[in-house]
Amino acid sequence: MAMRPPVSVPTLSRRAKLVIGAIAVLLVLFTAIGTLTNIYVDYLWFDETHYTEVFWTELQTRALLFAVAGVATGGLVALSIYLAYRFRPTFRPMSLEQQNLERYRQSLEPRRTLVLSIVGIILGLFAGFTAQGSWDTWLTFKNSTDFGKKDAQFGLDVSFFVFDYPFWRLVLGFAFAIVLLALIGSLLTHYIFGGLRLQTPGQKLTGAARVQISVLLGLFVALKAVAYWLDRYGLVYSDRGDVFTGASYTDVNALLVPKGILTAVAIVCAIAFFANIFFRNFLLPAAALVLLLISSLVIGVAYPAIVQQFVVKPSANQKEAPYIERAIAATREAYGLSNIDYVKYAQDANGDTVDPNAALQDLRSDTNTIPNARLLDPNVLSDTFTARQQIRNIYGFPQKLDIDRYTINGVTRDYVVAVRELDSNNLSENQDNWINRHTVYTHGNGFVAAPANQVVAAQEGGEPNFTTGDLPTTGNIDVSENGARIYYGELMGDNYSVVGAPKNAAPREFDRPESGSDSGGQVNNTYDGKGGVAIGSFFRRLTFAIYYRERNFLLSSAVNDDSKVLYVRDPRERVEKAAPFLKVDGDPYPAVIDGRVTWILDGYTTSDSYPYAERMQLGQAAQDSLTGTGTSALPDEQFNYVRNSVKATVDAYDGTVTLYAWDEKDPVLKTYEKAFPGIVKPKKDMSDELVSHVRYPEDLFKLQRDILTRYHVSDPGDFYSQNDRWQVPDDPTQEPTQDPQPPYYILAQRPGDETASFQLTSALNAFRRSNLSAFISASSDPHNYGQIEVLTLPGNTPFRGPQQVQNSFRTDPRVSADLNLFDGAGSKPVFGNLLTLPIGNNGLLYVEPLYIRGTSTSSFPLLQRVLVNYGGQVGYASTLAEALDQVFGAGAGQSASDSGSSGSDGGSTPSPETTSPSPTTSPPSDSGGSNPALDKAVSDLNAALDALAAAQRSGDFAAQGQALSDLQKAVAEYQAAKSAAASSSPAGAAPTSASPTG
Repeated sequence: MAMRPPVSVPTLSRRAKLVIGAIAVLLVLFTAIGTLTNIYVDYLWFDETHYTEVFWTELQTRALLFAVAGVATGGLVALSIYLAYRFRPTFRPMSLEQQNLERYRQSLEPRRTLVLSIVGIILGLFAGFTAQGSWDTWLTFKNSTDFGKKDAQFGLDVSFFVFDYPFWRLVLGFAFAIVLLALIGSLLTHYIFGGLRLQTPGQKLTGAARVQISVLLGLFVALKAVAYWLDRYGLVYSDRGDVFTGASYTDVNALLVPKGILTAVAIVCAIAFFANIFFRNFLLPAAALVLLLISSLVIGVAYPAIVQQFVVKPSANQKEAPYIERAIAATREAYGLSNIDYVKYAQDANGDTVDPNAALQDLRSDTNTIPNARLLDPNVLSDTFTARQQIRNIYGFPQKLDIDRYTINGVTRDYVVAVRELDSNNLSENQDNWINRHTVYTHGNGFVAAPANQVVAAQEGGEPNFTTGDLPTTGNIDVSENGARIYYGELMGDNYSVVGAPKNAAPREFDRPESGSDSGGQVNNTYDGKGGVAIGSFFRRLTFAIYYRERNFLLSSAVNDDSKVLYVRDPRERVEKAAPFLKVDGDPYPAVIDGRVTWILDGYTTSDSYPYAERMQLGQAAQDSLTGTGTSALPDEQFNYVRNSVKATVDAYDGTVTLYAWDEKDPVLKTYEKAFPGIVKPKKDMSDELVSHVRYPEDLFKLQRDILTRYHVSDPGDFYSQNDRWQVPDDPTQEPTQDPQPPYYILAQRPGDETASFQLTSALNAFRRSNLSAFISASSDPHNYGQIEVLTLPGNTPFRGPQQVQNSFRTDPRVSADLNLFDGAGSKPVFGNLLTLPIGNNGLLYVEPLYIRGTSTSSFPLLQRVLVNYGGQVGYASTLAEALDQVFGAGAGQSASDSGSSGSDGGSTPSPETTSPSPTTSPPSDSGGSNPALDKAVSDLNAALDALAAAQRSGDFAAQGQALSDLQKAVAEYQAAKSAAASSSPAGAAPTSASPTG
């Protein structure tokens, strides 16, 4: 047969090589500069925040794993390919197959070193990048801490499954990948260079090829033996059970021993492959491999399936009972639900429902829950806060406000709170340039708070009673001047600021409007906090010019030797960066601590490897109807263990990040503290004032209530049948939606307690039913923080769930008439949060505010009505007291109206609705206490309100329209009379006695 001529390989011209080389060098150079700049800017941030221990530990760990995995993968695969080439046959039998391969050999021969290097480098880079992402797996394995709890099946400490098992699985996965890639590379090399001949007559394998392939196949099967052995421990994560997680009856009795047998068979098979080095016959390893395959199918698949189908399923509730008990105990422990207080509520010792009328006496004697009933919904009032407290267009408030509590003059109450942040999105067109955005408008200013149970009377608008607000901040919560400046907040986003100036330079940062000035006067400020990265040197300026791709760092006179850059300004992002091992709750909240606005955040340690515990998707489990409307979703990662192990704070002025060990017994936190020593402070370092503002975190509570819907059941049979399952109700105030109702913070008295406590609460329905089954609350009070109490209702419960209550509100003739009226061309109704309030030991009271807002862009919600429901009876009025009277009879709402009506912060408990405006907008008064015009206006207001109430009761829509028109005229008359009285009254005069009664 004639030989084919050698194939000529085209070569590039010298010029083309130079161009390609120059382009490659530039690409590498730009990539390197960008990467190094990012790393350096990161380092400067960690250095500024004093968390360089985190930076270096994570960087070194990533580099170590990158190097080990990269060298091992790229080096060993390249070595395997090299050995296959090194021991290629000198002479090859001539055949059509070999002639076809000759062209590839001629192409590869001159470049074999280059090709081998490229293959090794590419595989090494890929493996390195993959491995470095598992840096925390290595750190937790290296620093693992015992849980002090034994696994129920193997008797091993739980730490083996949480820390060790994931690491060995990671190593095993990389080992499989290396051997498989080496095998593929060797086979291809032997085939191309004649060591493996598929179509050539005669010997198919050379001796060298047989040895190498036998060794690699033996290593692969040996790794399979290790995998079978580890699979035994992996049974604690089995999902074979229909309703629970962990090793089931089949896993323990029909799979555990077979996994051991398969391990032994795989070892024998590996020995057979290694023996083939000497015996030169593939029959023995082939037979062993067939035995392994048959064994894995028969005893690893078929036998467990038969046991499951014919032994377990006919009596699964009995067979699985002991394994269900393990799953219940482990899941409760993994989610922090081992010590729950279950209280039979509204039922006697026999489980029968207590007479609902017994709640009337509890209601009349209540001085803790009803007076603190929340009328302000922080999820609705962002626009109201903006309209009344924005002050300047550059400021803004988050879409979702926050709830916190303060003790003023010995009285504790919950407040709707927010900080007046810088919102660069609000800059007008003539304001929006680099100088203004980054050097002038650098921060927000002010803390705003309104008692959650108070509003300015509906006749004056139904607005929040801002007891702390304005600029400069004044009110009953003391905030220092620096402490009120908000350089770090939720609305900052990726926006950076350049701050600081020489001592003698005029301040350039807009701080606040000049006091008493409505004509544009302003007070400027120069930042003197310790936050930020100094950029006085040319190298630093060049670094940030490259990082932000902004030449003004080099050219602008606003950047000087004393300048600093503030970046990573969102509190959540700062904590996640300082503690990358934490999952951070999606709702940071501001509190005034020692006169400074401080962001408080909750950090979670998690694991997806707790034995026998049910796994969940983190982001999905923590989702509710408010997710994404001012709160951030947790990462949607799988997990089955969680602890609120860290409380973190971020100073709003200087950005200081402080981490406190809240759950000091958490083994996962202890493990990370070993890996990052010194970055988490002990719990005892928290001040009493800080502890008094700590809340039970919402995301954790949502995870726990979801688990409790199934795992409140202790009996394995009942758990298997799922006949006592609960579910989180859909949010009835958001239509249409199928998202769960969010939990609510309330200040209320628990059954059996003497005083009110700040707690996070949620109602739970019967599964796929709308009736209420339970009410869960988690305490935020320091003396019993984290105590979870579940009020269980009678099985034949008459208690309506949230959807049923909301339906009763909407179908009530008075409410539906008003909704039709309010939902007009110029306004629309907005339902606030539907709160469930336990009253005494007998009943649950539902309270819901109803707001009205206009349809114009400048409108905002105002509280106009309060709805209550008890036992199906609906109350609907302008005040909570009147609504309670409608349900329980005259005088029932006395506790909601006589506990203090001044709205001041004296020693009395405040009324849930007060006619007192905020101190900053207090009502004018006349000097003599008598004002005929104001008296007439009040009389007209009361007459209009009476007419409107009568029209609503009769269902006369025409009369309602006329009454509303008269009411609008009366309000205008009342406001004009107040203004006239204010302009003629001397300072300090006594207030007028005239006020609307509605």
